Amino acid sequence: MESVGSLPDIRQERVAESIAEEAEVDQELARPPYIHAILAGGIGGLTGDMLMHSLDTVKTRQQGDPHMPPKYTSMGNTYYTIWRQEGIRRGLYGGVQPAFVGSFLGTCAFFGTYEWSKRLMIDYGVAPSVSYFTAGLFADLAAAPVYVPSEVLKTRLQLQGRHNNPFFNSGYNYRSTLDAARTIARTEGFGALFYGYKATLWRDLPFSALQFAFYEEERELAKQYMGSKDIGLALEILTAASAGGMAGVITTPLDVVKTRIQTQQPNTSSTPASTLKSTLSPSSTSKHSTSAKFSKTSPYSNRPISTSGPSTTLKAHGAATLDTSSVIRGLRLIYQTEGLWGCFRGVGPRAVWTSVQSGTMLVLYQTLLRYFEQMSNEGSAV
Repeated sequence: MESVGSLPDIRQERVAESIAEEAEVDQELARPPYIHAILAGGIGGLTGDMLMHSLDTVKTRQQGDPHMPPKYTSMGNTYYTIWRQEGIRRGLYGGVQPAFVGSFLGTCAFFGTYEWSKRLMIDYGVAPSVSYFTAGLFADLAAAPVYVPSEVLKTRLQLQGRHNNPFFNSGYNYRSTLDAARTIARTEGFGALFYGYKATLWRDLPFSALQFAFYEEERELAKQYMGSKDIGLALEILTAASAGGMAGVITTPLDVVKTRIQTQQPNTSSTPASTLKSTLSPSSTSKHSTSAKFSKTSPYSNRPISTSGPSTTLKAHGAATLDTSSVIRGLRLIYQTEGLWGCFRGVGPRAVWTSVQSGTMLVLYQTLLRYFEQMSNEGSAV
């Protein structure tokens, strides 16, 4: 009788042991080899960025147009104008070469660092949500030295379009990516390739931290809902896109002030309103003039570099002019003069861009990890 009565207890113990073993196996499967994580991240990030490159070019033309009134206005009008006048390869996909290299190397560094720091913190007993958030910060710090120079080159080439462009005068006229790098280093110094480094981190660090915190938590909820570690393609897309979209919306104010700082006119705060139009005229002092016209004494030297995502369109003529290079002071000024909506200018396009880019990158990341795992298992079986 005692042995019969103990049977339910034995079954419960075996079920508990089985659950523990499955959890242990699942945890190990969630930790792919670093080379798999690096390659999957690099390919996923590259695909997402290349998919959205034309939208990024539209954003750059809208934000960097030195003409008054601006040539490029709405997103659809800008797309059509660039495509009709300059074509796809040299127009909408201008600057794709540095974007290709920077995206792949940057995301390789990002995902390698993310996986390493996340695992280290979890192994030391740090709460998973905190580990995901902090790992996103470390990953962006590791990727920035590669990512920022490629963004500087990409943005200038996107703004320029084709060499000797007869349809748009940006102030730049590089023959190629290599010529752009050499010219910038020779005329402005090597440090100019890292212009916007601090401002980029101000926006990208919280974005990546929030994106991966949301993504990892949403994936855990999806696994619980499905009762399996394989949540299916629909939930993969939903979790990835929603995580990127939410992070993009939350960090929009940082993206707005970053764009304003990097595209502002130097010393415009003291410029009389009656002379503003002539000051901004391309025939006089264009904010996309060559390096010889840059003021070396201005703390926010006049450079047409914007390494932000396609989130804020060309500001209205009545928008606040920032006479500071401080992100905090810039945010305060925009809020005081334009209100809360001014801080979230362009939140719609930014939400779309980050959702599509993040969805593509993270879904491909998980898909490639499973593919690499399958290939490894087949290779070991042989």
